[in-house]
Amino acid sequence: MKISREAKVGAMALFAIIMLYFGFHILKGSDVFSRTYKYHVVYDNIDGLTASNPVLLNGLNVGRVQEIKLLQNRGNQLLVTIDVQKGILLPQGTGAILADGGLLGGKVIHLAMGTGAAMKEGDTLVAKKESGISAVLQEKALPLVSHADSLIKNLDLVVGGFQETGLILNQVLKNYNQTGTSLQGLLAENRSNLLAMTSNLNKLTTSLVETEKELKPLLAKTGTLADSLNALRLGETVTSARKTIEELHTLLASVESGKGTAGKLVKDEALYNNLNRTMISMNKLLTNFREHPKRYIHVSVFGKKDKGPAESPLDTATTIK
Repeated sequence: MKISREAKVGAMALFAIIMLYFGFHILKGSDVFSRTYKYHVVYDNIDGLTASNPVLLNGLNVGRVQEIKLLQNRGNQLLVTIDVQKGILLPQGTGAILADGGLLGGKVIHLAMGTGAAMKEGDTLVAKKESGISAVLQEKALPLVSHADSLIKNLDLVVGGFQETGLILNQVLKNYNQTGTSLQGLLAENRSNLLAMTSNLNKLTTSLVETEKELKPLLAKTGTLADSLNALRLGETVTSARKTIEELHTLLASVESGKGTAGKLVKDEALYNNLNRTMISMNKLLTNFREHPKRYIHVSVFGKKDKGPAESPLDTATTIK
């Protein structure tokens, strides 16, 4: 039986279609030669999850994301259908955790096993989400950015302070420059005086040198005098002075006790009163003598008496002719 050319072309086209179908599903990651179970998960946001992303259990790839549908009648939630290998039983309460697949990006679904009875094919898993690396980095980076912003503001303030300080320093340097100019002018004006002062200082230094030469013999004589003083019998002198002081103490004690003439003069109150009255009388007599000297001394050449006032009661002198 001869097969026509058209039949051969049709058979080859059918084989190509079959191979394309299986190749497409193999490239998608579907195991076309083994049976899988389908489960559903409803997310509010899938963060870039696409079909064929892996489904992992304890890090082992046990399935693939088969399909993602938008549920507009449920507030634009997303229905994700996953294929899980046969032989893997998912208990009730199993969660489907949407997480980052690595540093290079991409999303995966981690299965977190529950503790209830085994789920049936087509049941819905509990939707969960895990903070991705980008979210963690963003969470950690925000405080750093805030601190960096504060640091930049502080640096701006410091720079502003440095600018103000720079202006002050410029003014100070300008004042120093003016002061230096003034000092130079002052030195130029008083250069002659400074030269004369330097000359005088040189002369004074020369004079001090000469004076030192003259003082050396005097100092030598002073040393000789000190040796002579050391050679004196200072101990005997001190002993004699101590003895004299003791005798003075004895004499003062005798006077204090009223013994002897000096003691009676110091301690006898009646003698003191008599001497005091005598001194008062002497003062009165000297006063009267100074005021009326003719009452006490009379000089007459021709023997004529003085017809003066009557004699004073204090007149006790004789008349000299």
